[in-house]
Formats: sequence, structure tokens, C-alpha cells
Amino acid sequence: MGTETDGDSPFESTASYEQTPLEVYQNKFDRAVGGPLGVLWEDYRGRFGILLVGFYVLMGTVGVALVPQPKPNMGPRYVQPFQDPNFILGTDGLGQGLFSLMVHATPPMLKMILAGAIFANLLGVSVGLYTGYVGGATDKAIMSFVDTLNSIPGIPLLIILAAILEPTNPFLIGIILSVQRWTGRVRTIRSQVIPLANEEHVEAARALGDSKSTVLVREILPHLLPYIFIGFLGGATGIVFASVGLYFLGILPFDTQNWGIVLNFAYEQSGAMYSLEAAHWLLVPLVTIVGLTVGLTLLAQAFDQVFNPRVRARHRARGTDPGEEADEQEPTTSDVGRTRVE
Repeated sequence: MGTETDGDSPFESTASYEQTPLEVYQNKFDRAVGGPLGVLWEDYRGRFGILLVGFYVLMGTVGVALVPQPKPNMGPRYVQPFQDPNFILGTDGLGQGLFSLMVHATPPMLKMILAGAIFANLLGVSVGLYTGYVGGATDKAIMSFVDTLNSIPGIPLLIILAAILEPTNPFLIGIILSVQRWTGRVRTIRSQVIPLANEEHVEAARALGDSKSTVLVREILPHLLPYIFIGFLGGATGIVFASVGLYFLGILPFDTQNWGIVLNFAYEQSGAMYSLEAAHWLLVPLVTIVGLTVGLTLLAQAFDQVFNPRVRARHRARGTDPGEEADEQEPTTSDVGRTRVE
């Protein structure tokens, strides 16, 4: 970006280039979306995480429209993987294609992940922000309730809720699976808010008369984004394990396809743990579960780099035009002397 110098002072300069509204919005988009995605893509963990999670998203959206619905006797029983092009991952003891089962079980899983992770993070972050900021008797009362809820054994609580509600909606199941997870988020967020509440910029905002909600959203919440994003991805992984485990144990109703149901049938009906003929019936859903959880874990690890200001600064520097970067540098001592001579 070129400049024009007025008079003899090198510090009296005006920009010779003005950004258009489109360029302003483009710069905002690059900082909010393009920059973080670029940092993620540069990290091998983020690259593989994006590809893995993106594959599951495509499988749960486009795949269900392209792959036929699984049904009994759609093929021979116990076809081994990669033996029949019509059943690339083989078939189970009912003649259902395992690839079809994996694809059509993905949308409910994604819905559970979305509902459960959003519920746990939204509630946990909101309560943690408020209680860590206000302190005092309110903090003690809220944290007493949170600790009491957290002390209830998780599995018995989920069994009771599943028996009472008999949920079949994936969104509701995701929320039920997160009914206790938000308590851990409260403690994490609260522990970060307490020291931030005494920072100078927060005290300055209070002195200027900003409301409590404004201080929390503008001054404190941006500092918690790394914990929020990483907590969201960690919660998503927990939802996968919890839903698969409860479906495998038969606690949740079998009204929808789920990888845990496939594992249950493989274990109960064919003895897949002891039979090589049916081993793929057990291995295919296990590999599918591992693939999604590995993708989410890699993304969570790579997000450390996204919120590292030095890494983002290096990424922006590499993406800047060399001539533009040189123009934007501050004048050095030699530049000042040269300007004065001229």
C-alpha cells in the first residue's frame, strides 16, 4: 500500500489507496474464516482432521441419497469385504450390506453430535461465564448445584432417562447424553474467567459503565474461544462413544440405525469375536467409529495452532504480497534519515 509524504516529517503521511467495501468485507472474512482454515490446513493434523470429518459429513448428507437403504436379504450372507463390488465392505448375517449400514447410520450420529455438543457447550459456557464473573454467594450456590449434579453416577442416570423418555429423535438423544457433560465445561470456563475478571481491560469496561452482559461478551468471551472450540470437539467425541456404548448395551431403543446396533447384532447373533467368517461384521463398524473420533481428535489438537497469535501472524505474512508487506512496514531509523535528506 503506497503512501504520500507531506512536508519534511516522515510521520506525516496519508494513504494513497482506499479499500472498497468489498475489500473490507473480504479482509474480515479472511481474518475470521480464511485465516483459521489456512492455519488448520498447514498443520498436518488439521489437514487430516478436515478430510476425515468432511468425509463423514459427505457420507451423512450426499451418501444417503446415493447408497440404497439397508434391508435384510439384499445380498448373500457373510460376504467378505472387497469380494463383491456390490457389497464393498461385505454383508452381515442378515444379508445387509455393511457399507449401506455405515452410511445410513451416519446422519443420526451427526445429529446427536451436533445437538449434544452444542447443548453442553452453550449451557456450560453460559453458566461458567456468569458464575466466574459475579462470584460471591451466587457463585457458591450455582457451583454447589453443579457439583451435586456431577456427583450422580452417569450410566445409571442415562439408563433412567432413557427408560422414562424412550427417546428416538437423534437430537433429543444427543441432549440426553450431554445432560451431565456440561458440568465439566462449567468448571473449566469458570477457572478461566476468575483471573480474567480482574484484568485491566475488564475493569476499564466496567468503569465506562458497560453492562455485565457487554463485558462478558466483548471483553472476556473472546479469550475463551480456544477452550470453547476444543471443548466442543472433545464433547463430540464423547457423544460418539456414549451413543455407541448405550446402543450396544441395548439401553437406547433400536428405532434407528446406529453403529452400536451393528456391533450388538454382530456380537449377539454371530459370535463375531470368535468366528473369522463374521469378524468383518464387527471390524467394519469399529473402524468407522475410530475414523470419526480420530478426525475429531486431530481437529481439536490442530485448533491449538489456530488460536496461537504467532502462528496466525506468520500465516498472514506468508499470504501477503511482498510489495504490499514492504509498504506496510514501519519506517526504520535509516529510512527516517534518508527521508529527511531527501
